[in-house]
Formats: sequence, C-alpha cells, structure tokens
Amino acid sequence: MTVKLIRNAYEAGLTMAAVLVCWGSALVLEGAAGLHTDVLVLAVALPLTLAASQRTADTRRRLTALVLLPVTVGASIFLGRLIASHYAIGAAVYTAGMALAIWIRRYGPAATKAGTLIALPLVALLIVPGPALPPEAQSGLVTWSWSALIGALACAVVWLVQGLADRFGPWRPAPAPTPPARPSRLHPRPSTRMALQMAAGIAAAFTLGRLLFDDHWPWVVLTAYVAASGNRGRTDVLRKGIERLAGACVGTLLATGLAVAGITGHTAVALMFTVLAIALWLRPLNYAYWAAGMTCALSLLLGYFGQDAATVLPTRLEGIAVGAVLSVASAWWLLPVVKRRGAARQHQTEPGRAVA
Repeated sequence: MTVKLIRNAYEAGLTMAAVLVCWGSALVLEGAAGLHTDVLVLAVALPLTLAASQRTADTRRRLTALVLLPVTVGASIFLGRLIASHYAIGAAVYTAGMALAIWIRRYGPAATKAGTLIALPLVALLIVPGPALPPEAQSGLVTWSWSALIGALACAVVWLVQGLADRFGPWRPAPAPTPPARPSRLHPRPSTRMALQMAAGIAAAFTLGRLLFDDHWPWVVLTAYVAASGNRGRTDVLRKGIERLAGACVGTLLATGLAVAGITGHTAVALMFTVLAIALWLRPLNYAYWAAGMTCALSLLLGYFGQDAATVLPTRLEGIAVGAVLSVASAWWLLPVVKRRGAARQHQTEPGRAVA
C-alpha cells in the first residue's frame, strides 16, 4: 500500500504540474488578449481530464488528440451557447454527443480513444461557469479560435510534462494489459446498451435539472454522466453513484467550513489546486475521494467568481443525488449490460470499453 500511495502521488504530481503549466500559460494569454477569467477554468479542466488518457498514448494517438481535441473544444463552446439560448435543443445535441462517444466504441480501441476526446470537452462544459470570452469578443469564430488554442495548449503541455517525466523520472507508465477480444452474445451490443442508457440518463437529468434546480442543472447532468461512465453492469453504476454522493457530502462539509472561514481570492485558488492534488492522489483508492475533492474545489472556484458557496452547496448536493438516482435507474431498467453470469466477462473483454 505504501508503494502504491507513493506511485499515486507521483502520477498526481505529474498531472498537477501539467495543470499548473497550462493554467499559467492561459493566465498570460488572458492578460495579453483581454480574455475572460473563465478561459482559465478551461485551461485547468482539460489537462486535468486529459492526462490519464494520454499517459500511455503512442504517437498516433497523440496526434489524433491534437487534431480532434481543439475541434471538439471549439464545438463545445457553440454548444454551451446553444444550451443557454435554446435549452431543449442544446440539451438534445449534448445528449446525442455523449451517446455517440460511447456508441462508437464498437469499432475498436481507436474509436474508443476518439470517443474519449469527444466527451472531455463536453464534461468541461459542465464545469466552466459561462462563456470563455467577454461580450466584446463573442463572435463565433473568435470564440472557437481561442477555445481551440486552449485545447491544443492542453495537449502540448500534458505531453511535455509526461515526456520529461518518462525521460528523467523514477517511473515509466506501465501500459494496461489488453484482454483478448471476445464477441459478446448480448443483443444489442454492450456499447449500444451503454449509449442508450447514457442518453436516457442525461436526457432525464437535463429535464429534471432545469425543472428542479434552474441554473444549477449542470450538477445533475454531470453526476448522471460520471455514474454511468465505464458501465460494467448494474452493481458498478450503483456503487459509483453511492461513492459520488458520499464523496460530495464530505466535500460539502469541507467547503462549508472553508466558506465560514472566509477564504477568498488568491488563497482560495491556491487551496483549490491543493485539494485537486490530494483528490488525484487518492482517487485510485476510491472514487469517493475524487468526488469529495472536486466538490470542494468547485465550491472554491464558484466562491472566487463571487457565488456564496454556503447557500449553493445544499442545492448542489440535492442535484448530485438526483443525477445518481437517474443513472442507476437507466442502468438497471433500460437494457442492462449484465443479465446473466458470463455477460460481465464478455462485456469487460469487448474492445473499446472505457473506464471513468
């Protein structure tokens, strides 16, 4: 366990190094180009979620990411505006995009990696609180260009940090063994089932999120996505839903204490990065640690943007609970992935299975 904790700390340190370099570069860009502070959030969210998928990537996969990620990041900015102006249409497009990212896993590992790159900006869209540029720079082409640049910057920084670590660091990443592919006897295929479950869960999350929580709907959608990602069956989705809810409860208590302590400004930003580093370190042990860290870090972020974290946190916790219930419901009653013994083994060895 000690060796595992040390290795986890090393990998978390690499990810946070990439996050800080990307954030610092975006900070310079923000000052030079007069961008909105939210572009910094995008610069943190992308390398934070990209680092794990690129850790063992070969040259071909990295070049694919360099092409695909900036395009999808730019497209996500347009989608964010569509949701803001036409909620129902934007929600439908978002749901279709997430379902597509899962459905294409049927075409093998390369398609799976492409699906991951499609999903990353869509997840970041739920974290970034608003447009990435100020009102005077709101033309679609300009917005897409800056966002695409941040996507390319995230790729470059992640590769730079990981490449230097592989050359001079004490450990190199060990590629995960690829199990032999076995055709599944489930019809429709597991990838199709997971795509339909994801679509149902996210569509319901968009609907109930707006009806019950108004502008705080992203928490419902984000939880519905996280709990259903990498679905290995009913029990897996239930476990992740419970872990996310438990972690969010702990993060809520932490964030409330920090809000009462009056931590704001640069101190809140420094503490946010510290919390993220600890959450990354402990995430391989249990997803609840990551959920707790993210809840606390995002509350610090919202406090930095002027929101009263203490008043928002109860609503956030309720949204997380609703999202978890929706994911569990869709996984249990809509074309379950595992119906019999042996199906779990088939699903785990199907090419393209991604783990959240």
